[in-house]
Amino acid sequence: MTVLPISAKLKQFSSSAGQHLFIVGGSRIYDIDDATAKSLERALLLDGIEPIPVEIAALLDRGPAGPPSAPAGAPKITALSLNVAQSCNMGCGYCYAEQGTFGGAKKVMSPETARSSVDRLLQWAPADSRVVVAFMGGEPLLNRELLHSTVRYAAAAAQRSGHRCAFSLTTNATLLTAADAELFADYPFSITVSIDGPAGVQDRQRPMLGGQASTVRTLRGLEHLLRRRPRQLDARMTVTAQSGPLVPVLDHVLALGFDAAGFAPVVAAPRPGTEIHGAATAQFTEAMIDCGRHALAKLLAGERYGFANLLTALHELHKGSARAHPCGAGAGYLSIDADGDAFGCHRLVGDERFRFGSLAEGIDDERRFHHLSDHAVDLQEPCRSCWARYLCGGGCYHEVAARGRTHCDYIRGWLGFCLEAYATLGTARPDLFGPLPSR
Repeated sequence: MTVLPISAKLKQFSSSAGQHLFIVGGSRIYDIDDATAKSLERALLLDGIEPIPVEIAALLDRGPAGPPSAPAGAPKITALSLNVAQSCNMGCGYCYAEQGTFGGAKKVMSPETARSSVDRLLQWAPADSRVVVAFMGGEPLLNRELLHSTVRYAAAAAQRSGHRCAFSLTTNATLLTAADAELFADYPFSITVSIDGPAGVQDRQRPMLGGQASTVRTLRGLEHLLRRRPRQLDARMTVTAQSGPLVPVLDHVLALGFDAAGFAPVVAAPRPGTEIHGAATAQFTEAMIDCGRHALAKLLAGERYGFANLLTALHELHKGSARAHPCGAGAGYLSIDADGDAFGCHRLVGDERFRFGSLAEGIDDERRFHHLSDHAVDLQEPCRSCWARYLCGGGCYHEVAARGRTHCDYIRGWLGFCLEAYATLGTARPDLFGPLPSR
């Protein structure tokens, strides 16, 4: 087996609090003194020709070399997303679902398929466990009656089976009514609203299907959610190659009343002109770090500021997350399309490479196991030699399958900033994180 370079095992970085070391195995962070930092810089520059300091070697040996070992079989399924409406009332040019058509005829899920999905989930999940039913589209509220009835059915069925059932919904909010908001407040819902920014950005990137402006309709739906708030209310903002500075967008969206808001770059889209690649990747990285600095200043001043990308990364670093895969797709999570077929996630619907069976024929656990085994990050190139691999997990399956690993520089740049932010906040605002978990 090829010996990994030192740069794949650790990363040296600095913050306003001093010099630090990130050890890849176990995602552990240590403070180091200036003399050790200088010695380590020389070793990293020569990447193995000069030995690393003995105290650093001892830290490398102290913890795990990588993520927890893979299970002997496919893990239990505890979450399903239901593509209740493979259609949409908007015409976003960057949408992976090709304006909600998923590359074919528009479809809606039947009540029988939705109930069967819930029944199977409760059969598959361990006894007494928490399960999640997510509603996806297209726009899920195009199938409103089914959505409402499925929530009530799932909650009652979970209570009978001894499971705890939570829900999530991703929506453009343009169809959202007061009755919808009541449902989402009455049950344990996490709601994500797709909104790209102020009217000038939103109406350009997210027009209605007929080309009309969408801002007024989106804000009208959001008002219902603000009057009857769900358990969690987040915003998802898509960034294209044409997007400009992001700090004003983030400030605007958070001021609307969301608990948190995060950015997602367009990497694989039916219209490649919207994708962020090449020089646009460096611009996006810098724009994200600008947002991170902006959020960091607010957090240091004692303000609450829900920049989701940063907060998620900080909490992952705090608990020492180290994972072999980018997400739970094909592991504890599957997505059921309108016909009852099971795919790794909602973005992979229709891709036979990531199909794992159906409600009718059953789930192919052996195929799921091989999917997870084959996609372990230490088997991927160039992932296995990257210091960020156990924080990244190898990149979104949909994006990598469509475009390859084109965003590695962004991921390293962003996570490098997050390491600095964590070290700074760990000294100035330790109250943000709570006690360190046992590692």
